[in-house]
Amino acid sequence: MKKIIVIGSSNVDMVVRTSHLPAPGETILGGEFFMNQGGKGANQAVAIKRLGGNLIFMAKLGNDVLGRQSVGYFKKEGIDTRYIALDEDSASGVALISVDDHAENSIVVASGANMLLNEQDVDKMLEEMCEGDILLMQLEIPLQTVEYAARKAFGKGVKVVLNPAPARSLPKELFRHLYMVTPNRIEAEMLTGIKIANDADVEKVAEEICAMGVKNVIITLGSKGCLIREEGVSYRIDAFKVAPVDTTAAGDTFNGALCVGLSEGMDLKQAAVMASKASSIAVTRMGAQSSIPYREEL
Repeated sequence: MKKIIVIGSSNVDMVVRTSHLPAPGETILGGEFFMNQGGKGANQAVAIKRLGGNLIFMAKLGNDVLGRQSVGYFKKEGIDTRYIALDEDSASGVALISVDDHAENSIVVASGANMLLNEQDVDKMLEEMCEGDILLMQLEIPLQTVEYAARKAFGKGVKVVLNPAPARSLPKELFRHLYMVTPNRIEAEMLTGIKIANDADVEKVAEEICAMGVKNVIITLGSKGCLIREEGVSYRIDAFKVAPVDTTAAGDTFNGALCVGLSEGMDLKQAAVMASKASSIAVTRMGAQSSIPYREEL
């Protein structure tokens, strides 16, 4: 099985579940508090490990109580921590998350040590990259680091998958080093400047992203499933019907499962169906990594 290398963020999520998301200046009483492991990179890494992938994970944490706690957690998950560094001068990343009764969320992130993950860190992992491996990244670490890792991996024949979250515009040069990009609707609009109002717009946006130089695009659409554009052809994968509780980490679960499927030799459609099933399970549970299913649950 090909290796899946995740370079990305690790946070501790501090979650409050409440009736509705607060308006500016509003205080809501009566919420429930949870503290969970999170961060898009770590979420995706845990998903890959739980679903049976051959994982290598790189991240940077603060050498503080949260960072040391996170390292212990990763070890319990069976994740190799060789490339998880503890920085002496920065705090670990923290996310403050509100979740309402409709499973919608609002998130504020203090990135901390995540923003210190740099090119020198990536260099330490380059010897791990072999042709046909998969590199999965997100945008909660410095963009310069993402670009550098994508360029180096592409040069080694590694399939680079970018989950462009949180939403932001990206340099055009980055796209030619990508095997696939996996935005949600908002992120796809940000990448192209095209507003999505209907199904035809989703296809138009996928075509536009491919025109930037990336080979494959998957636009995730929540309860409406996803649209895949592969080798110039677009098609849809329906979502599994569930009663959502918390959508936190659903996209990360999708991306991790997708890469596991691809690493096992599935075609893109098969891998996307598995990813859709895994993410549908995740939204029925509270929390980020606490919601991610194991392979036997699929």
